[in-house]
Amino acid sequence: MDMLTISRVSKTFGNRKVINNLSFSVPEHSVFGFIGENGAGKTTTMRMILGLLQMDRGQITVNGEQVVYGQNRTNRYIGYLPDVPEFYGFMTPMEYLRLCGAVTGMTKKETEDQAKKLLDMVELSHHEKRICGFSRGMKQRLGIAQALLNRPKLLICDEPTSALDPVGRKEILDILSSIRRHTTVLFSTHILSDVERICDEVAFLHQGSIAFCGTMEEIKSAGSGRGYEVEFFRSQDAGAFAEVFQGGSRMERNVLRYERKTEADMMQAMRFLGQRSIPVQRIQMLEPTLESLFMEVTGR
Repeated sequence: MDMLTISRVSKTFGNRKVINNLSFSVPEHSVFGFIGENGAGKTTTMRMILGLLQMDRGQITVNGEQVVYGQNRTNRYIGYLPDVPEFYGFMTPMEYLRLCGAVTGMTKKETEDQAKKLLDMVELSHHEKRICGFSRGMKQRLGIAQALLNRPKLLICDEPTSALDPVGRKEILDILSSIRRHTTVLFSTHILSDVERICDEVAFLHQGSIAFCGTMEEIKSAGSGRGYEVEFFRSQDAGAFAEVFQGGSRMERNVLRYERKTEADMMQAMRFLGQRSIPVQRIQMLEPTLESLFMEVTGR
């Protein structure tokens, strides 16, 4: 079952078409990477999913129900983590979650039980200090706990790791990866390494439309970013090889990289090395990366 479906959605601001005939779906219990450059329309799309922004045309459904602008019926299925979550700084984490539970109509016992579980999951259960003293990473973790308080079927995360240090990013990614058993995650970002680490499926948003969409394996196989890399013991051997096999990039003094090459191309290189008795430290096929595909899509 698809938890989120976007069908032929368009949105224009003035004379600028930000979203153009956008269509994709997010399977239940998956972490779905929504990739795009800054300004590509990711946040606009998420605001339409939440019913906060009216689409020009098209349809969005969440858990099988149609999203209607200005109404919040489908938002009972959704938890939302903005890129910069805001809190009442004078509160502790537990006080803030108690307030959120009361606002959403949860019982005191349900709020207390769920808040304790979530604060333990995001490793904030022992923090009694006020939120105003939290680091950016701690606030992001509290934001996840708040977004999951009402047990949503869909968690929407807007650039949750963009301003975090490596430790903070790892903490957030580990949490998002662990909750897929209970919640579907729409993970909007422009940090491609984060997507490769935790996402099951990916959609590339470019100029308001989906350029590629599919599983990680399908996405990578669609690109032409394959190639091979050779690391030599001696720089003179690397130079001699480069004279015969032109078009490579010198990554380091003794390392040559050949992009957009096939396994047959690498086998030809290996035969050459064997015939000339040129020793190498390694020769390996390069897997296509999201970065190389993203460059293809954006024409960079």
